[in-house]
Amino acid sequence: MTSATAVENKGTAQLTAAMMLSGTLGVFVVESGASPFNVVFFRVLFGALALGGYALARGYFRDHGFTPRTLGLAALGGVFIVFNWVLLFQSYENTSISVATVVYHTQPFYVVLLGALLFRERLTAAKVGWIVLAFAGLILVSGVSPADFANGGTYLTGVGQALLAALLYGLSTLVTKRITGVRPHLIALVQVLVGIPLLLPFADFGAMRGTGADWGWLVGLGVVHTGLMYVLMYAAYAKLPTAKIAVLAFTYPAVAMVMDWAVYGHHIGLVQALGVPLIVTASLKVTLPRAAGTAGISPAGRITRAGRTPRTPVAAHAPRTAAHEPEAASRPATPVESEA
Repeated sequence: MTSATAVENKGTAQLTAAMMLSGTLGVFVVESGASPFNVVFFRVLFGALALGGYALARGYFRDHGFTPRTLGLAALGGVFIVFNWVLLFQSYENTSISVATVVYHTQPFYVVLLGALLFRERLTAAKVGWIVLAFAGLILVSGVSPADFANGGTYLTGVGQALLAALLYGLSTLVTKRITGVRPHLIALVQVLVGIPLLLPFADFGAMRGTGADWGWLVGLGVVHTGLMYVLMYAAYAKLPTAKIAVLAFTYPAVAMVMDWAVYGHHIGLVQALGVPLIVTASLKVTLPRAAGTAGISPAGRITRAGRTPRTPVAAHAPRTAAHEPEAASRPATPVESEA
């Protein structure tokens, strides 16, 4: 086995582990029993401690590379990421982890559409076609019926929340793409730190009295899903070609759907399942470069050439992902990572 193959195999294992952790995110959120605003507040609080400790131990604060402009962009991306998480977790309550996660994976299409709208990035007829196909799949996956419109039920609201979460993730990805020369761990740290004062007015600490053992789920969301998971993803992105990152990113929704079925007995119906391959195929077609040597957007939200991510990461998610993702074309919860 060559050294290059060994490095890629290690990256594959790291990213697979990160995506599998992402797939358990919904269970941690639901089992915590806390409101979405409280969940996200404690996620960013414990996540900041985990990421800050890691960055300090690795010496990343020396020569951090931030300028006033890039620091401001990171903070703006954090605003989008934090409220993206709130909406996604609310969607879990109103639909299911499975439906919310698959709907949320329309992120890459928002990145393409927003890039064309805001930054005049090239939008080809082929990409438009894949986006139309993906949203046809979205209609199938969502399982929305005329009765949902007539009754104004919470299910329809939940689908809308997942779509809005994906839109915010796409905005964060576009912002984060414009940060260069800064380690993604530090970008992620800024983004979760922004969430602490941002969510403080919305957090209901009185509701946390008597939480007891459920604190373990909240600590896990910060330490495991925002600390360990991001570290694994960033390490993997520097070792893997874009194509492999894009494919492995779909481990996240697959594991999320299995966990939703195994823990809560939720599963999508046959008609809904028909929409999943449409979204997955369209996402890969939109995300991957058309050929080696052409520029493309990696699932980490970074520009890549010749189908390989940069050896030194300079910008992040989710995951998303991101997601962004995240994240994050097709990645986890946040472009800071991912992060999903």
